[in-house]
Amino acid sequence: MAEPQNLLLGLDAGNTVIKAVLFDSAGRQLATSRRESRSMSPAPGYVERDMEEMWANASLVMRECLERAGVDPRCVAAVGCAGHGNGLYLIDKTGDPLLAIQSLDSRAAALAEELAAGIGTRLHAICLQAPWPSQTPTLLAWVKRNAPEVYARVGTAFLCKDFVTWRLTGRRVSDISDLTGAGMLRMPQCHYDAELLAGYGLDDALPLLPDVAAPTEVVGHVSATAAAATGLAAGTPVVGGLFDVVASALGSGAVNEGQASIIVGTWSINQVIARAAIADPGIFMMSAFGNDRFMAIESSATSAANLEWFVREMVEQGGHTGDPFTVCNELAAGVAPAADDPFFHPYLYGSRLGADMRAGFYGIAGWHREGHLLRALFEGVTFEHRRHVDVLRAAGTPFESATLSGGGARSALWPQMFADVLGIPIALASCEETGALGAAIAAGVGAGVFPDLADGVAAMTSEQAAFAPDAGMAAHYEERYRTFGLLAEAMKPFWRRMAVAREKA
Repeated sequence: MAEPQNLLLGLDAGNTVIKAVLFDSAGRQLATSRRESRSMSPAPGYVERDMEEMWANASLVMRECLERAGVDPRCVAAVGCAGHGNGLYLIDKTGDPLLAIQSLDSRAAALAEELAAGIGTRLHAICLQAPWPSQTPTLLAWVKRNAPEVYARVGTAFLCKDFVTWRLTGRRVSDISDLTGAGMLRMPQCHYDAELLAGYGLDDALPLLPDVAAPTEVVGHVSATAAAATGLAAGTPVVGGLFDVVASALGSGAVNEGQASIIVGTWSINQVIARAAIADPGIFMMSAFGNDRFMAIESSATSAANLEWFVREMVEQGGHTGDPFTVCNELAAGVAPAADDPFFHPYLYGSRLGADMRAGFYGIAGWHREGHLLRALFEGVTFEHRRHVDVLRAAGTPFESATLSGGGARSALWPQMFADVLGIPIALASCEETGALGAAIAAGVGAGVFPDLADGVAAMTSEQAAFAPDAGMAAHYEERYRTFGLLAEAMKPFWRRMAVAREKA
C-alpha cells in the first residue's frame, strides 16, 4: 500500500472511452474503471457527444476507481485529466452544455481548405499549425459562420478534458499542451494572439477562451458538489492536465529530447520530443508541455479505428466466437506474407492528405481469405504510421527507437510489424493506460510528489517488452510501402469524384 497522500488519480477522456486509474507514486496501478461514450452523427461528417453524459461517466469512473481501490479519498494527493485534442466543447453563458464536437468531425472541411489556401501560411507562422477540419479554431469559426445563433450563446470554448476540469473545480482553464496542439496559441511563447484569432475571423472570441495554465499547475480544487458526484475528497488539488497524446508519451516513458512515442489508437499518433519548436510546414502540429519541451506530432484518424470498424461490421456479424480482436490477430498472423497480398488504405475517416480520401481493399483475388484482408488492414495502418514518421524524419527530428502504446500495442502482431516497417526497435510500456498515467504524473508534480516531469516519468514508468526489426522483412515491406503510396496517388481523382457526388446528393 502506498503511503498516505501519495496516491495519484489520472483521468483519460478519449473520443470513445473515458477511464479513471489510481496509481501510487511508483506507478503501480491500484484500480481502474472505464465507460464507453456514445457519439452522435446528426448529419454526414458530423460527430458529436452529450457533455452531460460525459461528465456522468467521468464521475462514475472516478467513484468506482476509488471504491475498487478501497482507499480513503483523502489519500489522493492530486487529480490530473487528459483528453482528446482539438474538437470543440462549448458551454453557454450560464455554464450549461451547448455543443460538443469531437475530433473525428469533418463538417468544417470546406472552411479549412478555404483558410489554408488563403492565409494558411500566415497562420502557420504564428501557431505552427495549418487549418484542418477538426481543429478547434476552425470549428469555432465554422460555428460563428454557420450557426450564429449558437455562437451568440457561447460562454466558454473548451477542449475535451477542460470541461471535466471545470466540473471538478469551477475553473475555466486549459493547459498549454492542449491549446498549442489545437493551434490556439502563438508559438513558442504559448499565449493567445490577436492576429491569430483575427485570421480565423475570431477577433471577438478572446473573452470566450479559457485561462492558460501549465500541465502541472494546480488550477483548482475539487468542489463540494464534485466531491459528492465523484467520491473524491473536497479540496483535492486538480492540475491543468494534458493533451492525451502528450500524456500517453509521458506515460510510456518519453520525456526527454529525441525520445519518440507512437500511439496506435483511434488516431495514428507519431511524435518526438524537441527542445525547441520546429517551424516546418510539413509537420502537422507542435505541442508545448513544459520549459524547453515541445512535441513534434504527425497524426491522422487512420490507425486502430480501422480495426475497430472491421470488428464491429465484419467479425462480430460473422459468427466468430471468442474475443474478436484476438480472432483478428490470429487470422492475420496465420497468413504468410507474400509480395502480391492485398492492400488496404486506412482512410475510413479521411487522411491528413485529404478529407475526401476513403478506405478500401485492393488487389483481392479468389484465393484470398479473411486473414489476408486483416493482414492488409494491419499493414495499411502501419504504413500510414510510417508515412507520418517519414515526415518527422524529413523535418530533422530523427529517432533511433520508439515506444508503442494505445489499444493496438496489445496486439500480438502489430509491435513486430511496426519494428519491421519502421526499421527501428520498438518497446512496449508496462502500463497499458499510458494516457491516464501521464495525467497522474502531471498531478504528482503539481502536488509536490515529484520535482518535475522527468523525475515523475523515471519513478512511474517502465518497459515490459522490446521488438527488434527483422532485417529479412525490410525489402518486402519497403516495396509494398512504395506501392501503397503510388496506389493512394492513383486513387485521388476517384475519391474526389465520390466527394463531388456526395455534395451533389
